[in-house]
Amino acid sequence: MSAWIQPKRYRRRILWILLLFVGTLVLSYVCKADRPSQNCFQQVADDDGDKLLDDVQQSIPQPTEDGRNIFFHETSCSKDGLVRLNARQACAIESAARANPEWNIFVLFAAPVGFRNRTAQPIVEALLDYRNVHLRYVNLTTYGNDTPLEEWMQNGEIFRSKYMNSHLSDVMRYLTLYKYGGTYLDLDVIVRRSFEKLAPNYAGAESVKWVAAGVMNFEPKGHGHELADMCVRDLLANFNGQDWGNNGPGVVTRVLRKYCETQSTVHMTRERCRHFTVYPINTFYAIGFEDYKQFFEEKYLDQALATLNQSIAVHVWNKFSKNHPVIVGSRVAYGVLADQHCPKVYRSCGPIF
Repeated sequence: MSAWIQPKRYRRRILWILLLFVGTLVLSYVCKADRPSQNCFQQVADDDGDKLLDDVQQSIPQPTEDGRNIFFHETSCSKDGLVRLNARQACAIESAARANPEWNIFVLFAAPVGFRNRTAQPIVEALLDYRNVHLRYVNLTTYGNDTPLEEWMQNGEIFRSKYMNSHLSDVMRYLTLYKYGGTYLDLDVIVRRSFEKLAPNYAGAESVKWVAAGVMNFEPKGHGHELADMCVRDLLANFNGQDWGNNGPGVVTRVLRKYCETQSTVHMTRERCRHFTVYPINTFYAIGFEDYKQFFEEKYLDQALATLNQSIAVHVWNKFSKNHPVIVGSRVAYGVLADQHCPKVYRSCGPIF
């Protein structure tokens, strides 16, 4: 009897080991399937008659040396190679272009994309009515050249990240500000006022402990470039592909804690931080992520607009809010703000914004 039980136990153990091995393979396959491949971001031949966007490093106009540049990054990998922006992303771009008509707005796509029929996307067509909006492609194989991230980019470390799209956006925002200087904005903001009166070199506090990375400005030279260099080097030293926030707000927060010699964003004043300002929470992040529903429910309209009254830009926390629809014409705060600050996109996006 015992001679039979012993092999049976071994067979069960072997079966469990095999099941575990197969499960690991399946999980690995699923994770890789959800993560865009590196090939998706490589330059492809234009064999379908599509007109690819120009490489931002070679196109005209170039970002200006006076820092009057606003950058957005779209880091999804388009499977069909076409320019794609949703209404809320386009709203962010239009609001920046309207509020800053003398600034160049660069929308940088991490994948090689282009147009087949521009009129098929009314919201993109609406954006291109603005002469200061420029859609460009970023060649990831050369974008880090002559920067502290050159070798790191060439090694493809970013493509091994658990949160690749988000972390690629983190890398590109710091790298772009290092290369060109100007203002970086997330694609889930609405710009309410011009940036003209803001002295260069700033970000905004999300809380007493954290500086957020959704709105940042570094001048191309001087103190701004020094800080952008510090951010790029911090990213290189501390990049963590398994931690969602480490490479975005984590970078600018760590750098400014050292630069300003304080742990509190309240004390990160222009005097203490040597020509850099961390604006208070109500400047860019007046409604925090935990209260994002205030943008989407009519009962909060008056309260939300009052809270945002002093804000220069409004961050709507797409990570949490992307699945909350806005019916065009409804009296919710996000819709009211869109109607005011991105009217062309808002009125061309159809019934749902």
